[in-house]
Amino acid sequence: MNAESLVFLADILDAGNLSAAARRLKMTRANVSYHLSRLEQALGQQLVRRTTRRTEATEVGLRLYEHGCRIRTELAIAQDSVRELGQQLRGRLRLSIPSGFGQTVMGPWLLDFKRQYPGIVLDVTFENHLPDMLRDETDISVRVMSNPPQNLVARSLGPVRHIACASRGYVAEHGLPDTLEGLPRAPIITSGVADRQLRLSAYRDQRRQEVLLEPTLMSENFQFLHQAILAGLGVGIVPDYLVRDEIERGAIQTALDGWQLSIFGAEMFMLYMPNRYHTRATSTFIEYILTRAQGRMPAS
Repeated sequence: MNAESLVFLADILDAGNLSAAARRLKMTRANVSYHLSRLEQALGQQLVRRTTRRTEATEVGLRLYEHGCRIRTELAIAQDSVRELGQQLRGRLRLSIPSGFGQTVMGPWLLDFKRQYPGIVLDVTFENHLPDMLRDETDISVRVMSNPPQNLVARSLGPVRHIACASRGYVAEHGLPDTLEGLPRAPIITSGVADRQLRLSAYRDQRRQEVLLEPTLMSENFQFLHQAILAGLGVGIVPDYLVRDEIERGAIQTALDGWQLSIFGAEMFMLYMPNRYHTRATSTFIEYILTRAQGRMPAS
């Protein structure tokens, strides 16, 4: 048994199954299985329980996995130090950002970050579904949710407030609902939902109420939703940051302002894998985004 074998074991268990480990290690599945069997034979212990879908560590395997993770981290730190010695900050970050928040709010942050750290490569995907961060090798994901997954580190970027709103022209012709019960009678514009019905949660004075809506226009493209609301096609249920400028100009009006509305969650989180070594580039990005979210860092 050597350090390389322990790192190999850690990589297999992190991948979740032999096929995924083979892709990550750029080996064949048979080769991964062979080297794992050789390691187990050399130690005289079963380290990994194999099923058709997953691998999981035995008690001995789990102890060795922890050593392998520490060795892998130390190696990464050493490589990082050598690579960055005498150079500007470098690295590559794979990001998964929600489309609306990403394009409206985070987009300028990412551009400013890139200006300050030109040596860091940003690979940004705009999507609204939480990816399999291990399988997709995603470094950081940002999502709206109420209860972040327990297997991920979750850092809050602040609350998300949904509002009911419509264009000035729509309001002049149709008015705006003044009660939650009036919302289902309006044509609703909102982000994509899995079913025909949208379950809207509303909170006020320690009260919680739910309203079932059947949107007439749905999309995960928030720029399209923004255009549809301005075109007077209905009442939008969208995050306030999407229409903040139009509200200030009076082009869009809001309703039910006394209620806190929520669709997918009330808080924005930055998510990343635990026990994964963070390069200086990753750590710098995390702290930068947290600071920008708190509103303390001026735009460059």
